[in-house]
Amino acid sequence: MREDNKNLILAIALSLAVLLGWQYFFAAPQAEKQRQAAQQQSTQVNPTAPNPPPSPSQAGGASPTVPGTVPSTPAAPTIVSREAALANSKRVTIDTPAIAGSINLRGGRIDDVALKHYRETVDPKSANIVLLSPEGTQNPYYAEFGWLGAQAGSLPNASTEWTADRDRLTPSSPVTLTWDNGQGLVFRRTISVDEKFMFTIKSTVENRGSEAVALQPYGLVSRHGKPTTLGYYVLHEGLIGVLGDSGLQEIKYDALDKETPVAGSNVSQKTWDGAQGGFLGITDKYWAATVIPDQAMTYQGAFTSQQSQAGRTYNALMQGAAQTIQPGSTVETTQRLFAGAKEVATVDAYQNSLGIKNFDLMIDWGWFYFITKPLFKVLDFFYKLFGNFGIAILLVTVILKALFFPLANKSYRSMAKMKAVQPEMASIRERYGDDKMKQQQALMELYRKEKINPVAGCWPVLIQIPVFFALYKVLFVTIEMRHAPFFGWIRDLAAPDPTSVFNLFGLLPYNPGAVPVIGHFLLLGAWPLFMGFTMWLQMKMNPEPPDPVQKQVFAWMPVIFTFMLGSFPAGLVIYWAWNNLLSVTQQAFIMKRNGVKIELWDNLRKTFSRRSATQS
Repeated sequence: MREDNKNLILAIALSLAVLLGWQYFFAAPQAEKQRQAAQQQSTQVNPTAPNPPPSPSQAGGASPTVPGTVPSTPAAPTIVSREAALANSKRVTIDTPAIAGSINLRGGRIDDVALKHYRETVDPKSANIVLLSPEGTQNPYYAEFGWLGAQAGSLPNASTEWTADRDRLTPSSPVTLTWDNGQGLVFRRTISVDEKFMFTIKSTVENRGSEAVALQPYGLVSRHGKPTTLGYYVLHEGLIGVLGDSGLQEIKYDALDKETPVAGSNVSQKTWDGAQGGFLGITDKYWAATVIPDQAMTYQGAFTSQQSQAGRTYNALMQGAAQTIQPGSTVETTQRLFAGAKEVATVDAYQNSLGIKNFDLMIDWGWFYFITKPLFKVLDFFYKLFGNFGIAILLVTVILKALFFPLANKSYRSMAKMKAVQPEMASIRERYGDDKMKQQQALMELYRKEKINPVAGCWPVLIQIPVFFALYKVLFVTIEMRHAPFFGWIRDLAAPDPTSVFNLFGLLPYNPGAVPVIGHFLLLGAWPLFMGFTMWLQMKMNPEPPDPVQKQVFAWMPVIFTFMLGSFPAGLVIYWAWNNLLSVTQQAFIMKRNGVKIELWDNLRKTFSRRSATQS
């Protein structure tokens, strides 16, 4: 059964190796290709093109039956630079501590948002993150609010010219947009914003006519063109929402494209009727734009995808129930728009203060939410104490080791008992020879007699795996880890170690990653090397496996994992290296206390003596 124990450990290690190998050999190269494609695409904008045409979704001045849909064969749009598109319409400036941008008075869209505190790279002089962009640019991305009804020609649309009561929106000064359709309906839209990323849109319709009118409020986030995604299996990028009791819905762009089109159209969609509470929108890794209906309102939610000559358009849309406006009366509806960074504290604060159902699920905590989010909270606590997420990772690792100490102690105590009965186990194997059945029965009887759990040594490994993946998730999806420095050359814990042993850690003036075909394998930094050393040291703590195949697998595993983790976030590699060092110390302490021989020095002597003998 001792060999069964080793086989189980081997199976666990190989399973983890498969997962890491997929990440290293497939996901990471794919992400790099997509990143390069995105950079190339961004350089193809024509800054000298003429003014953009009116929105194709509002061709002819009529609002479509479903907001955000476009004619099946519109003319291909003329693309201009973002600056040119912003200059082509009257705008209300947005200025808050967190965001800069503007509201387009043509259509009343919120289509210009840049994040003041977030930049493209760790270079403080790099460009700010641009979240929303107007129609006519390379990749339009905007939020739109309005009304639907039978009077389509008399309702505001993307071509409507609104009048604003001020030219600047700040947290202390809301802006009211007004439009009179000349047929008895006066539309007002009061937009306010807080000091972070939340807009509140209060829409009113005053009926000055002589007949009742039935209108439906709507809100949508629309994204033109399929964005370049990272393509990681642990991260959701695409359409997202919590739609009432239907719960969290995460739909990737490609999956939505494959939905059966609505009859008589080229619009693929997924809908939810009778939803109450929640939100819906579009999310990237660190940023999101979501529409948040009145949490007491019953609405229909929909995610749509439409292909046209102009390209692919994605919408997250909510439509409220029809409201009848009698002559001389006014109706009012309130919606919100989140457009910004998915900061954990900010998102949680909105969920609590505004009562938004499961708003925290906009951050991709994954299936292990109950581990991942608490782990982040602990890391964030230590970060606030010491001002360094790297130190927080080291401290949390120590805490986890302390929590699992009783389990590890029990494991090594069982190992001590196993070592004590080694002579009897050898006798049983010799006595029964090739009769594996009787051999196993005799070994099991021995374990029962001596009260030995042969798989106890696997528990520390099994426990460490979910913690490892939870930490990986935290490092990978939380924006707080983005561009968070450690010490020395590690300026971003969420990015791989930027050094490489193949250019002597920067001493040689070339980039190993640029080498054709094998460049990705040459990005092997100092921290992954140190992690590999600690893993090798930990394996030398135990007796060498008697099976030659197992022996070779365990010998090469530190090398394989070193290369695999070369492309992983530096914070994760630091965690693993530090965890290995703590494991070596803990294992030595427990083994000594339980009278088990520490094999480290003997194994090291054997390793180097074999090398000396080979060289001689």
